[in-house]
Amino acid sequence: MNKKTKLRIALASATLVVAAATGTALASGGSSSGSGSGSGSERPSTARNERGERDKQQTPAVVKADGANVFPHSLDFDAPSNSFYVGSLKHGTVSTVGTDGKVRTFIDDPQIVSAQAVNIDRERGRVLVSNVDYGTADRSREDAPFKVAGVGSYDLETGKQNWCVDLTALTLDGKQHLISDVTVAPDGTAYAVDELTPTVFRIDPEGNASVLLRDDLLQGTLDIPGFLNDVGMAAVEYVAGDQLVIAMADGSLVRVPVQHPEDARKVRLSTPLASPTAGMRLLADGSITAVSSGLLTGKPAQIQHVTPADGWKTATVAVTDTVTDPVTSDVTEGPGRTTYALGGGLADLLAGKPNDGFTLTPVRTGRTGRTG
Repeated sequence: MNKKTKLRIALASATLVVAAATGTALASGGSSSGSGSGSGSERPSTARNERGERDKQQTPAVVKADGANVFPHSLDFDAPSNSFYVGSLKHGTVSTVGTDGKVRTFIDDPQIVSAQAVNIDRERGRVLVSNVDYGTADRSREDAPFKVAGVGSYDLETGKQNWCVDLTALTLDGKQHLISDVTVAPDGTAYAVDELTPTVFRIDPEGNASVLLRDDLLQGTLDIPGFLNDVGMAAVEYVAGDQLVIAMADGSLVRVPVQHPEDARKVRLSTPLASPTAGMRLLADGSITAVSSGLLTGKPAQIQHVTPADGWKTATVAVTDTVTDPVTSDVTEGPGRTTYALGGGLADLLAGKPNDGFTLTPVRTGRTGRTG
């Protein structure tokens, strides 16, 4: 049995946890379109017009995207074009998705094996994409999963590559790597986090990369049986105070001052985020919405609102919604400032099954006065 076959079996065994707990293999359509707390369905509300009549108003509908076998893990939203951008773990491409669910390939760079993190940097007219390799992509290296780690920059109008940097060239450690997320500071510096080593990378706007921090504080402790051990940094956001907030897969948060990364410390949380934490999004008020996957439990994914205090030294965590697709993996702000959660069909990908699309579900984030 070769390494590739063993990896596929291990991936399938991890997915069986979801299938057993939910009573379904999640194979028919990728992600479930439902959501706990009623947020995955249209929730009617009422208001009175000038004639005193009651008009039905609907919250934003679930977006069912028609991209077969795209398997996105993360997404971002571009307001001027009213489009979501999603990366493909299977094809290594980046596609745009309209609210009508139409999926169109936008970036197709042979250097990208699997496109995981996607970040729209409209101020500089670019899309940042993290390059990974689970060993399940069309472009995967034979018998060498998790040996690809990079970030590419692409023109937001044309999709053409500005640069694509290989971050393994900075480490030369022979270890497994997975660039799970990337964020951008106001000066255009990008910061990327490695889920399998305790390394944060810094990349300037021209694509010159360096190591910002390598610290045991960021070492992963979460094991995914039969798949990966010591899974660590899952998501990152640049926040006020010139610092990074990093979500660890085990449900903890770490605060990293950009100018003094050696002063990195854990954020004292009222309660840990559910584990494994998968993705998060900075909100306009400086708080964060995070999603935790139910991949290991089969239970609905949890949407959580993280409210900081004392410059992110402490924070309060509250569950605001759930999504019935256990492997929901990311959140983003969409049209009308509604927050959408991504169900990309990851369970199918890990089990080696095809699917016919993915789902964006409106969710509650805890912000007062509006859905999302």
